[in-house]
Amino acid sequence: MLLCSSFYKAKAQISKIPVYKDIPYLQDYSIKYNSRNDQEILEGYMDRNGVIQILSNNGILRTHDGQFLYPGTLMKDKTYRPLTDKNINGITTYQDQFIYLDNKAVLSNAWAGKLFLPHELPKAKFLAAGIDFEFLISDGETLQFLSKDKATWKGKTDDVVLGILYDSTKEIFWILGKQSISSFEVSKNTLKTTQQEENLTSFTLFNKKLIIGTSNGYFEIDPNTGERIGEIKNKLPVNSITSIASIDDHLWFGSTKGAFKLRDDGKFDYYYGKRWLPGNMVKHISEGSDGSVLILTDAGLGQIIFENMSLFDKAQYYEKQVRNRHIRLGFNATLVDLEDGNIDSGRLSDSDNDGLWTSMYLAGEVFRYAVTKSEDALKNCREAMEAMERLFNINPVPGFPSRSFERSGYIQKLHNPERWQHTSDPEWDWKSTTSSDEAIGHIFAYGVMAELMDNDLKDRAITLIDTLMSHIVRNDMYMVDFDGKPTTWGKWNPEYVNARPKMVGDRKINSSNRQSNEANGRNNISTRGCR
Repeated sequence: MLLCSSFYKAKAQISKIPVYKDIPYLQDYSIKYNSRNDQEILEGYMDRNGVIQILSNNGILRTHDGQFLYPGTLMKDKTYRPLTDKNINGITTYQDQFIYLDNKAVLSNAWAGKLFLPHELPKAKFLAAGIDFEFLISDGETLQFLSKDKATWKGKTDDVVLGILYDSTKEIFWILGKQSISSFEVSKNTLKTTQQEENLTSFTLFNKKLIIGTSNGYFEIDPNTGERIGEIKNKLPVNSITSIASIDDHLWFGSTKGAFKLRDDGKFDYYYGKRWLPGNMVKHISEGSDGSVLILTDAGLGQIIFENMSLFDKAQYYEKQVRNRHIRLGFNATLVDLEDGNIDSGRLSDSDNDGLWTSMYLAGEVFRYAVTKSEDALKNCREAMEAMERLFNINPVPGFPSRSFERSGYIQKLHNPERWQHTSDPEWDWKSTTSSDEAIGHIFAYGVMAELMDNDLKDRAITLIDTLMSHIVRNDMYMVDFDGKPTTWGKWNPEYVNARPKMVGDRKINSSNRQSNEANGRNNISTRGCR
């Protein structure tokens, strides 16, 4: 009666816990597109149709395939064959349409192809679009203004041009040099230059200020006066800035070691490594017409997607992923040996933690079933439970859970043959030396099933709790393997635990393991008794 009373008191306390409301939030994730080693990629943009084009030393590239966690590639764009004959050295967008710069003209396939403005700079590679089809281009030394209505203009700066951008509020073009900032005023055909001390690398307009990137941070300039605002800012994730863009009221920085966004609270969201980018040397950043951010690196493109989703939406994505590529003999298994992220090139492998990872998945499916009564979740529970039960009955040691099992002769077992043991069935082998974390995972999953399931799985879970705990208690708080010896980590005997100094992790962890398991066992025995 005491156990039943404690059980119902606990149930009453749980019922008073506030229910979480699954409110959608903005989730960022990356789709990566790898480039070939012989391709030097320079800058990239997206048009109003969602098409991405990349300027490279091999002409225009476009994205092929590519999904979250499944990289695509950058390949030669052959969609418009006459364009492949052009010597394209520059690209940008205007009114969300692609604009190209070749050795003869500024041109586009939009607007029925009517845009074609000849120029006199055969090595031109920089361009920026102004208003009413006005453009400023440069070959790195000379500047030329082009317009369908106004006279052309040519001039030079005393610096090496690194980039051009248009300021719509002042109706001027800004020109970035290695150590200078220049402005070209269209209405007066005048070029004004201000020298700078730092080695400049990139720039953008943000909140009516010029943001100038350097090899050691960035600084701000007042466009009206040309004077600096404050000191150089170099307390950044990485100070060597290679690209800057103003996107959706936020500053984005590319660097020699990834990209980062300045948040409203002054902190940064940092995008680094293969999770986000094909390479970490950022070449160019631009805004996609779909709200994504295109981060071009020396090894390809990382497209950062921002999508509103709830936790349920996110869980459903991973649920589909697990079912599609991670189920092996009922286990939640590891996919290994992928070729550059290609999931179709991988193979399902056994793991020392097949039981642990599967118990985590099993518990999650139990929670899902308890809330939604999903038949799919129930099927997943039954499939995983069969694998977990077989961990016990495939070996000859009473109450001992195997790490894993696999068909005999499986080549992966050659890597650690000492852990694999033959069964009485010549078709199957089982993996020994089960550790404490495996046992804790088992108890957690079975405890959840015993508490929340309303079918035969409830009794099956309680049986496995009793089976595992009986083995441990019968063996003086050890997990004893096929050789009659305790496994390396399956040890909760007080003499073993207390022999460690108080500050050693194993003493704390194993003590808490023992208390948790005993409490879990009592609770589930009470569940059976009160039924």
